[in-house]
Amino acid sequence: MDVVEARSRLAVEMDRRGQWPQRAPWIRLAVESTPRDEFAPDRLWRWDGDGYVPVDRGVDEDAWVALVYAGPDDAAVTQVVDGVPTSSLSCQAVVVDMLDSLLLEPGHRVLELGTGTGWNAALAARRAGPGNVVSVEVDPGLAEGARKALAASGLDLCVEVGDGAAGRPSERLWDRVISTYAVERVPWAWIAQARPGGRVVTPWGRLGHLALTVADDGGSASGWVQGLATFMPARGTPAERGFADVRGDAEVGEEREVVRDLAPLCDDAHLLFALRVALPELRVRAARDADGVNAWIHDGDASWAVYSASADGMTTLYQGGPRRLGDEVETAWDRWIAAGAPGLYDHGMTVTPDTQFVWAYDSDTGPRWPTTT
Repeated sequence: MDVVEARSRLAVEMDRRGQWPQRAPWIRLAVESTPRDEFAPDRLWRWDGDGYVPVDRGVDEDAWVALVYAGPDDAAVTQVVDGVPTSSLSCQAVVVDMLDSLLLEPGHRVLELGTGTGWNAALAARRAGPGNVVSVEVDPGLAEGARKALAASGLDLCVEVGDGAAGRPSERLWDRVISTYAVERVPWAWIAQARPGGRVVTPWGRLGHLALTVADDGGSASGWVQGLATFMPARGTPAERGFADVRGDAEVGEEREVVRDLAPLCDDAHLLFALRVALPELRVRAARDADGVNAWIHDGDASWAVYSASADGMTTLYQGGPRRLGDEVETAWDRWIAAGAPGLYDHGMTVTPDTQFVWAYDSDTGPRWPTTT
């Protein structure tokens, strides 16, 4: 597929879905003048069912273009280390949504954490103006690749090598701070280095992104969930154990029949987000087969649960380990319903130097849950 045609198809698809933000028309113009393929490395990676295999532009340009422009919700993996993806060209819909959440204006000083390919920083620079964007990248190789792509684009911004968790101290506080990787807890440095009234946009918990506004006294930041997507964690985050590793060959500690409709575990993003908030250490995966909905839950340590559907229409819950995770999930599910089933966009977060918590409906009076360390 011709790259120009691929750009157009992706733009049209986002138009059809209504994913170009009406309040920020500058973003579409920036994407059109700064296409993502100009920031994609010549080698990308594709999952073939068993592992990641390289797709080289010089060998199969059509396949390379297809990965760069797969769809609004598709990222292109740009780096794999020891079989694990460690960097990507983020999906266009999420990049656009996060820039919209940033409420970026000309002249704003912007700090970006996680340069990656440099594409997000380039789009921000189109709006903020020359010399107003500084991006920090922990991987020297990625930083150098981004510098080359940015130089070729003719944009004036700075890419530095460093730990994004520390932010980037400056004589003047930043107007806007944006992270391109997920954190379980928002580093206080990001809040402290932003001016009162400034905006901090970051993925949280690998599941969604938040937009926080710094309080007038600089002593806290608070704001709402803006969208739902999966993000890569900070570099150096330990790999999570899978269900099979946790389950092992341990005996079943308890089993019981279940009458609850488990379909929402497959279909309801609002419920899944609520469970992530209430039980952040748990990982929940569900899938349908000919017998019904099955689900696998674990805590990354020693406890697990399986909901197993059978041909007779019954579902059985099997649990093992020191905790009863199925019971915990059902209790959290019931509490969510009792609270009015708050949706994704009914949640927000407040961050202070010492604490941070997720809340629903209202930061002062709504139910709240502490974030994990």
